[in-house]
Amino acid sequence: MKYLITGLMFICCCTAMAATTRAGEEATLPLPDLADVKVLDLETAQRIALKSNPDMAAAQARLEQARARVREAVAAWWPSIDLNATGSRIRRSDSAYAVAQFFPSISGQSTDRIYDQSAASLQATWVLFDGFFRSFRQQQAEFGEKTLEAARRDAQRQLVSAVAEAFFNAQLAQTKVDIASADEKFYLRQLEDARNRYEVGAGAWGDVLNIKVQLNSARTALMLGKREFEAAGYGLAALLGIRDAVLPADVKLAPLEKDFDATDPHVDADALIKIALQTRPDVRRVEMQLREAEAATGQARAAFYPKIQLAGAYNGTRQGDFTMTGEDFGDTISLNMAWNLFSGGADRARLFEAGQKRREAVYSMSSLRNKVASEVRQALARLAAAREQVVLQRQSVTLVEENRDLAQNEYEAGESSLVRLNEAQRDLTTTYGRLAQALVSYHLARQRLLAATGQNLAPFLKK
Repeated sequence: MKYLITGLMFICCCTAMAATTRAGEEATLPLPDLADVKVLDLETAQRIALKSNPDMAAAQARLEQARARVREAVAAWWPSIDLNATGSRIRRSDSAYAVAQFFPSISGQSTDRIYDQSAASLQATWVLFDGFFRSFRQQQAEFGEKTLEAARRDAQRQLVSAVAEAFFNAQLAQTKVDIASADEKFYLRQLEDARNRYEVGAGAWGDVLNIKVQLNSARTALMLGKREFEAAGYGLAALLGIRDAVLPADVKLAPLEKDFDATDPHVDADALIKIALQTRPDVRRVEMQLREAEAATGQARAAFYPKIQLAGAYNGTRQGDFTMTGEDFGDTISLNMAWNLFSGGADRARLFEAGQKRREAVYSMSSLRNKVASEVRQALARLAAAREQVVLQRQSVTLVEENRDLAQNEYEAGESSLVRLNEAQRDLTTTYGRLAQALVSYHLARQRLLAATGQNLAPFLKK
């Protein structure tokens, strides 16, 4: 028997040490690998963010905690087994030793002043009925897991949308740099032409000075655009989970998509709202919170039922030495019932609290449905406005380009002043900027509509 007890104690110690070791392990998040990425497009950026963003790792850790709570709840259905063992050396006081000598023990107990004593027990308890508390607790844990799974999916939805916002803002800054660079090249050509005119006596020095001023203005816009693009890159890199929030120098952003069909597809708003209510993970999260609250109500109601459990023990004691034999052990088995008849109203208060929590979840669901419908309709309205802006700005660019070319030809032919050419060039630069802003607004509106309907995660879901 002593070998059996020693073996069981050794197994328990090893199991506890292994659990402690696993609990002490630190998870590390792999850094995004951009070695093979030379031109970063939106979908690639979103995939990298979903894989490497620390917030996604934190959401996964919360989900794993919920799964552990489910296993904890399931464990309550099994019996509990406890192993206890003690060993002690006892020295009697003078009076206790005198009593032991005067009344010699007839039960096998030692009469020595100093003696050894050992005890060991193996106990098991098994709850047979607890008012369905374990059932509702398991349900609550399972719904809690599904709640956090939906919350993790909703965090992914929001992250994909945030990456799109940062990516398009960076693309807009990159496009502004391109526009400013083209403006600088135009004035460099005009400056060279003005100098040649002045040297041959066909032009005024004032034209040279005027073009230098316009060139400096273009260079200022170019410098500001580069800084804006740099700042936008830091925000994008942070969302991608890149250390120190700095994109690699050799990684370039894909150019802004310009040639797309901007016709109105006549989307049905009610159909999109229905899709959103079925697809969006935050809607499922609140649904699971409602189910979780219903299970919590069942748990609170379990306090009004008795609790019945089966218990058994196999224990033994020995005095004189630590060596125990089968003769030192006995066993006990019992069926116990406990029923709280009055607790000052605490049980009713807990049941009332659980019921109010369920009502809160019902109202939250109603509010979220209205919010989803509002977000979808707003996204559709903004997309329609952005589409109209793209059409108008495309037309404006065509007109302004023609006007600038006409002003340039007239200036070179000596039929108009440099002032008109400068105005035409500024109009062209401004219109290019407005078109870039309209294009970005359109792409952002599309992404926001996808996020509002819960469809922006579709390309990244595992098949």
